[in-house]
Amino acid sequence: MAEEQAGEVTQQLRAAALGQPGAADALMRLVFNELRHLAQARMGAYPSARTLQPTALVNEAYVKLFGRGEAAWENRHHFFWAAARAMRDILVDHARHHSAKKRGGGRHATGVDLENAAVTESDDYLALDEAIQRLGESYPDAAKVVMLRFFSGLSREETAEVLGVSPASVWRDWVFAKAWLRRFLDDDGAGGGDKRGKE
Repeated sequence: MAEEQAGEVTQQLRAAALGQPGAADALMRLVFNELRHLAQARMGAYPSARTLQPTALVNEAYVKLFGRGEAAWENRHHFFWAAARAMRDILVDHARHHSAKKRGGGRHATGVDLENAAVTESDDYLALDEAIQRLGESYPDAAKVVMLRFFSGLSREETAEVLGVSPASVWRDWVFAKAWLRRFLDDDGAGGGDKRGKE
């Protein structure tokens, strides 16, 4: 995103936060292509979502972002995090529906690729979502890092900027979170990874 456009996005974010008429629509016009790219990345990492269209996912995310009249993002990174979370919620709902139709829904994950932010099955997506929620109960900072890096596609530096911490801190939380999530998913949610251990 060019610097001039980034400044315009920041301006529209502030306007939307103040409830100025038309600001939300203007913001979406500015960031639509980026959100569509994010939607394609998320859907590409989740094959069962291929029945959805990226544009439809962006539009549903828009409704989630602005439908409740809450638009208080500090900067464009926070906005894209919120958008990614909205898309993630939609995909989780879609996975839940697909899994229920397929075989009643399971929780054991064998197709989660944390390094490449990819998930192969609906059940795996649901299992990962549950694992991240469980991680957040004990280690909320690590769970935030996973949300920003896995679901939003932010770099270590961008994640650090959003969270207001150092890139080194983000890296420690990311390494720990990946190990914790792998243990949890391998143990089928049976408490694997509950201990952080020494860093």
